[in-house]
Amino acid sequence: MMYDAIKNFPTQFEFMPEIEHKEKLGRYERFIVLGMGGSHLAADMLAGYRPDMPLVVHSDYGLPHIARADEPRTLVIASSYSGNTEETIDGFEEAGRRGLARAALSVGGRLRDMARASHAPFIQFPDTGIQPRSAIGLSMRGLLTLMRQDAMLAEIASLGSALSRGMDGREADGRALAEKIKGRVPVVYASARNRAVAYNWKIKFNETGKIPAFYNCFPEVNHNEMTGFDVVPATRQLSEKFFFVFLRDEQDHPKVQKRMAITQELYVARGLACAVLEMAGATPLEKVFSSTTIADWAAYYTAQAYGTEADAVPMVEEFKKRIAA
Repeated sequence: MMYDAIKNFPTQFEFMPEIEHKEKLGRYERFIVLGMGGSHLAADMLAGYRPDMPLVVHSDYGLPHIARADEPRTLVIASSYSGNTEETIDGFEEAGRRGLARAALSVGGRLRDMARASHAPFIQFPDTGIQPRSAIGLSMRGLLTLMRQDAMLAEIASLGSALSRGMDGREADGRALAEKIKGRVPVVYASARNRAVAYNWKIKFNETGKIPAFYNCFPEVNHNEMTGFDVVPATRQLSEKFFFVFLRDEQDHPKVQKRMAITQELYVARGLACAVLEMAGATPLEKVFSSTTIADWAAYYTAQAYGTEADAVPMVEEFKKRIAA
């Protein structure tokens, strides 16, 4: 299932969202996206790609602070792929109590029922059986539709064909990286502007690969984290368990690119395992989705290497049952 989900990912950009209760959807200047896990990844990417857009991603119960003057200009979008994420539902309910404009996206579940009952604008994702972390294309198109970002919807319309053309190469890159990483814990580094991409890599290794993984961003890495890897004989047994993936983007600030290069040199000089991956693509969003597809493949082949189930998340399901008890 996961193999097919990754292979068919480009087709998600053919999704044409239909808004239920579209007459209730106004035009807004500010947006708050409520989401947990894979359900907020598209919003993270959008915030990184459009830093000028007043967009807040809220991954918690309730709502973030909203200035009273901003309330009439703000749309709260609840994004839960399953429709049953309790933190997201809690925020959607609070928005309703406060009389804020709200909308929702899901496959079904309680969120769909609540949106329909309250006549809130709602987009239903196709129920393909894939995991939320694999549905970023669907989520991106759904979000942009609710936000009335017609220009961006047109911009990403060609992403499907662009991503399809290089899929075999990205699969090979991901598989090769998984072979290098086996036996180590990946740490993914990117620029602050590509934070969402590095985070996406991390959670793919966690959820699909079923291994520990971490991420951080430049220039912050150089002010604290790298000193934890200044290897001495007494700590080498700790540091040698990590594998560092540097996501390099030629559009990053020149100083950030220089910081990445020097940090990698310092790590290699200390015997640490590293790989540098260029974020390739004709447009910024093509770079983002190309990189995250490599992450999908690397995580998938990591699961294969360890004999774990790439699709299922049994620990999450066990946790949900216990917290609901």
